[in-house]
Amino acid sequence: MTEPKTPEAAAPEGPARKRARDGKPNATIYDIARLAGVNPSTVSRALSKPGRVSAKTQKLIEDAAAELNYQVNPFARALPTGRTNTFGLIVADITNPTFFDIIRGAETTATLRDYTLVLAESAESAVTELTAARRMMTTADGLILASPRMDDDDIRALARDKPVVVINREVDGVPCVVPDVNKGISEAVRSLAANGHKKVAFVAGPPQSWMSARRWEGVQAACEWSRLGAVRLESGKPTLDGGRQVAREVRDSGATAVLTYNDLLAIGLMQELQAAGVVVPDQISIVGFDDIFGADFTTPPLTTVRSPLGECGSGATTLLLDLLHGDGEPAAILRVETELVLRGSSGRLLPAQ
Repeated sequence: MTEPKTPEAAAPEGPARKRARDGKPNATIYDIARLAGVNPSTVSRALSKPGRVSAKTQKLIEDAAAELNYQVNPFARALPTGRTNTFGLIVADITNPTFFDIIRGAETTATLRDYTLVLAESAESAVTELTAARRMMTTADGLILASPRMDDDDIRALARDKPVVVINREVDGVPCVVPDVNKGISEAVRSLAANGHKKVAFVAGPPQSWMSARRWEGVQAACEWSRLGAVRLESGKPTLDGGRQVAREVRDSGATAVLTYNDLLAIGLMQELQAAGVVVPDQISIVGFDDIFGADFTTPPLTTVRSPLGECGSGATTLLLDLLHGDGEPAAILRVETELVLRGSSGRLLPAQ
């Protein structure tokens, strides 16, 4: 039976109400109580813990809430529960297409689990990243760090406060999602060796990038196995401009094949070399990393080592939400495989004319 409205319940207006953008005040549980003819406390129970009121009362309250277009305030809900059903995702560079699929994968999984993702970027700055993380931690239930630039101690300190998962990096004591670069790099180097190349240049990413160091180690090991020479070149930044700026060093290195830290560097490098009259891949082969959206839009299309970026985003979100809900012990490291995607920017080296 519907709980009758007491005389005291008929009167309360509740706290001063904020107004929506259309000028109308936002509905409160007091409005719902008046419309449904129940106590505000009954509305609170029905909305926060369904099952504590009768099915008939629950339906009455839900209908009233829908009629009033009532929206739950996650921060108000967090007062008794300690949860906002939000988590933060910080990426190194929001303009880099590498992170598009990571964000999409995380968002899709979050929605399925009734969570909201809040996004921020570090702009490749460890200081900015740590500041953003600390601010997010005050309201979010947990945090995902995609290619973090801060040091391990800062990441572990954050993880002592609330659950944290890291993508593209290993941090002792913190769950991580890490692409295994060795398979994709080995396939790339074997392909280059089979096409007559003898020396490979690796264009590195930011000095603070853990993944850049792992990729260079993978290139060194694969070149040693295939008996190719390997040289590391530094880039100013992991962008199209960074690729253009390293083009002269690539030509001076004597390498006839290049693997880059990411696809943006590869595309910028290709554009600059072609502008200088270098024919790709006849005179130099170029291989990127990640297989971002647009990697096959270049002329020739870019050969690249594909990372399953969407899988990284969804896997990290699953790990984080399992931590939040205590669904077993999450794996310390979730590894995903990389693979070579052959396109037109790499091929047989033609003899010099």
